[in-house]
Order: sequence, then C-alpha cells, then structure tokens
Amino acid sequence: VPTVPIEPKFTVLESDPRALDGQATRKTVRIALGAREDAPKLDLLLYLPNRRSGPVPVFMGLNFSGNHAIHPDPAIPLARFAGFRREQQRGSQARRWDVDHIIARGYGLATIHCADIDPDFDDGFENGVHALAPVPTGDERAADAWATIAGWAWGLSRGLDYLETDPAVDATKVAVLGHSRLGKTALWAGAEDPRFAMVISNNSGCGGAALFRRRYGEKISHINNAMPHWFCPNFKQYNERENDCPIDQHMLIALIAPRPVYVASAVEDRWADPKGEFLSARHADPVYRLLGTDGISATTMPEPDAPITGTIGYHVRSGKHDVTEYDWARYLDFADLHFKPDTTSP
Repeated sequence: VPTVPIEPKFTVLESDPRALDGQATRKTVRIALGAREDAPKLDLLLYLPNRRSGPVPVFMGLNFSGNHAIHPDPAIPLARFAGFRREQQRGSQARRWDVDHIIARGYGLATIHCADIDPDFDDGFENGVHALAPVPTGDERAADAWATIAGWAWGLSRGLDYLETDPAVDATKVAVLGHSRLGKTALWAGAEDPRFAMVISNNSGCGGAALFRRRYGEKISHINNAMPHWFCPNFKQYNERENDCPIDQHMLIALIAPRPVYVASAVEDRWADPKGEFLSARHADPVYRLLGTDGISATTMPEPDAPITGTIGYHVRSGKHDVTEYDWARYLDFADLHFKPDTTSP
C-alpha cells in the first residue's frame, strides 16, 4: 500500500434529508485521494436513518455495479466507471442491499463502487489506486505487491476515513461486509484495519473464508488463472500445492479477533465450499477465546437456516450464491447483539 500518507479530501456532491419517503438522509461524498487533479476519486453513497437521537452504526461495503444499482432512488448519481461489466440499470441490485430494512432497524448504509477503487479486470494495475504506489520505471512488479483485493480493502478504509468525520455516524460501530469476491475483500479490510468494529463475509469462498487445504470447489489454481489480478504474484506458487502454503484462512479470521465476525454460506453454493467456510470460523475459535470472548458455540456445522450467534457468527442458508433478505436479517440481528443501535426518535 502507499508508503507516503494519503490525505483524502471530502466533497459532498449531493445531500437530501428527505430521501426514501422521508425515512432517511442520503449523501454522496466524493473522496479524492490526494491533491492532484488526476488523483483517484471514490464516490461514497451514504444513507442514514432520520429516526435517531444520535450517531448511528453503519454497514459499509463495496458494490459491483455502481451506487445507482443498489436502490431505485432516482437521485443516486450514476456510476462514473462501469469496467468490464455492462452498465447496470438503476436499482438492478437492490435485492442484495435491503436498504429499507437496514434504515428501519436504525442502521446506516455506506457503499462505494469497487471499480472506483480498482477496475475488476487484469489491466496491469495501470488504473485505480495502485498508481498511488507505483513500480519504479524499468522495474518489475514485486512478487508480494498489493493487487486488486488489497486495493479494494484499502479503499474501504478511505471510506471509513470519511465516516469518522460525519457527526451523524458512530464511527466506532462500522461493520464492513461483502459478498463473493467483495467478501474476500471485507475479511482483508477487517484484518488490516482495526477501526472496523465488525466484519461480515457472505459466500466469500476461496481466498475468503474457505479453507484452502480442503481443495473443494474453487481452488487456488482456479482463482489465480481466472482472476490473476486479485492476489499478489507470490500466491501463484501454491497452485495445486495448497498443503505447502504456510497459512490458511482460519488465520485470516483470527486476525480480526476479538472483534465480532460473521461468516455466511449457502447450501447450493458448493463452489464456495460452505463446510470449509464453517471450519475456518471454527478453527479461529481458540484465538477468540484466548482474547476473552465466547468465540463460536458450535463444534459441528449447523443445519441450514439455523444461525449460530456469539462473537463469531455463522449460518448456512438454503439457496444459491447470493445475498438475500434472510442474510440481511441475520446480519442486523448480529449487529443488534453487539452494537445495540438507538432507534429513539429525536
């Protein structure tokens, strides 16, 4: 990541205190990563419940298709960059975000289009935030250099930089979450930045919560060959050699301890290896207990739709690779357990 401190500049592009039929305040904040005109810029979309008496906890995560895709709200500015994905229609991903229920439960929601941070394709790291830590001219990129997952995680921390300045946000209660590749990102962001008070991984699979050594579903070779920009070049030496890798993903979850972490799987998402995701949560338990928490209560994988709560939460729901209303209900319950938001009218 950049070795020279980056001083983000925040500009509120638009704000509406009567969004979502008066239930929320909506803001779009541009985060400029440096003073230069061509510095990378991230657009953070923030919804905050109007029914509050003080700063509120916030769920924060990246989105795949642009801020305008997470809700049909016509006032959300269109994404500036679509990457290799076709431009998504407004509200096309709304079923994955459950904004209205989040607001009704007393939480805020913050999101950034992942392509604002780094485009999700192999472009030689010429675009996005990697330009802030460039490779010297004529030199090869280091084998342990940060790649797209690390870049996205670093960008989430820059979003948290803004949330710390917003008086309506309780920045000590920000939960970072993500689905699929962005679930891998959320785990890395939580391990790297202890300011995130809670971490939620939804169907993150290989490189996320699943154990490499199970070699079930997606393997290291699959992920490196299909998406070579996600991880550093050093990772490729473990293609088909998972047992030689000096770490496994329960250690990543353990790095988040003692902060609450929730891992979620889906029965039909076998590519992401639900059992391997549970086992990571289970094998992180000793570190959580060492640090004085209750860890995870189960020693065996629970039945579908039977969530486990504790400092480590877990569920495997019926269905496929997705984020559903059921998932959000569990995450909101988990946050209630650890954050206890104030929903009293001012």
